[in-house]
Amino acid sequence: MSEPSVSLTSTTGKEHSNDKNLVQVNNLVKYFPVRGGLMQKVIAWVQAVDKLSFTVKEGETLGLVGESGCGKTTVGRTILRLIEPTSGQIYFDGIDLTTLKGKELKAMRRNMQIIFQDPYASLDPRIPVGESIAEGLNIHNIGTRQERTDIVYETLHKVGLEDYHARRYPHEFSGGQRQRIGIARALALRPRFIVADEPVSALDVSIQSQVLNIMRDLQKEFNLTYLFIAHNLSVVEHISDRVAVMYLGKIVETSGREDLYRMPLHPYTQALLSAIPIPDPSVKRERIILQGDVPSPLNPPKGCRFHPRCPVAVEACSIAEPPLIEFSPEHQVACWRVI
Repeated sequence: MSEPSVSLTSTTGKEHSNDKNLVQVNNLVKYFPVRGGLMQKVIAWVQAVDKLSFTVKEGETLGLVGESGCGKTTVGRTILRLIEPTSGQIYFDGIDLTTLKGKELKAMRRNMQIIFQDPYASLDPRIPVGESIAEGLNIHNIGTRQERTDIVYETLHKVGLEDYHARRYPHEFSGGQRQRIGIARALALRPRFIVADEPVSALDVSIQSQVLNIMRDLQKEFNLTYLFIAHNLSVVEHISDRVAVMYLGKIVETSGREDLYRMPLHPYTQALLSAIPIPDPSVKRERIILQGDVPSPLNPPKGCRFHPRCPVAVEACSIAEPPLIEFSPEHQVACWRVI
């Protein structure tokens, strides 16, 4: 027997508490093995994510930012169990996802979806996009065949596309249209939580704003919760409610959007913000140029992982790792200079 059909009716009138944590991550660790030798034994570990803890409140957008290779995408995929965590707990609405298996995990996946970075590689080029959008509905046996078709059409309308687009193949669309299809596929199951993995980084600036506006409109209409992964801080400022800054597998600062951009505390955050272009040629910003390269996650520095590149590092920075402490309400930082 098929399950009841999924309605894309707005949740207008249904109240949600902004103080409720929909996602809670405790001491999340993900190490990848490096194998070598004749027997392909493990000779080292890539410390992609190391003891991360954060929360995402229901209905909000948490921006996760940092340089390429800092572990942002790994965090997003590990939360969804697309990658298995090495250790730690991941709670979704109070349920520990790391304890779920089989049918329980499959049922929970209806509530959690992902928008991939590459809108072309994430779509099967051999099937029409309508079938790609309906794939989740088929897997979860939702509705009749006609009901699933209706959901596909309605979802396409939500992202600005038409019914006939469902019969076309991915190569027939532009990059912006393909990303809209990716959003539609994530939305089809009516999830509560979506990981957006750099969803606009491959798009032109003019198209970026359109896609971001679609995501914000859908969030308001369906009370969606986003983990928005990006390295473009201008984009993060536009869409996020709170921001978490990552460096080499660690979170170094979290804050509300306005506080972070007005008063960044960690030297790494300050350097990232100094690189944002100002759309006014008469205004000049002092650029902070970081020296050296990002250390290898195979052998991260002792103490604060940022200290080899930090312009204000002190002796304590190379000895012990600073804890993530609360500097002010909703503003946390891991820096010995601030502590």
